[in-house]
Amino acid sequence: MTKTLRAMLSIGLLCAVVSVHAQQPVENISPQRHGNLAAAQEAIENAYNLTVRAQEVNHGAMAGHAERAKQLLREAANELKAAATTLNSEGR
Repeated sequence: MTKTLRAMLSIGLLCAVVSVHAQQPVENISPQRHGNLAAAQEAIENAYNLTVRAQEVNHGAMAGHAERAKQLLREAANELKAAATTLNSEGR
C-alpha cells in the first residue's frame, strides 16, 4: 500500500469518527431542574452509542435501519430539550 493511499484512508477514517461524534444527541438538560427529562436524555445517548457499536460490529450491514434509528434518537433528545425549555419558560 502506498503512503498516499494510507494517508487518504487515515484521513477518511478520522473524518468518519469526527462525523459520528459531531452528530451524537446532546445531553444538555439540567438534572437539578428536570431530573426525569435529563435521565431520559442520558438514556437516549446510551442507546445512540450502542447503535454505533452495533454498526461497527456488523460493518454497517443493517440496510439503513441503524442510521434511521440514530436520527430518531437525535430528534427525541431535541424534543426533550424543547420540553425542558418550555418548562423553564413557565417558571417550573
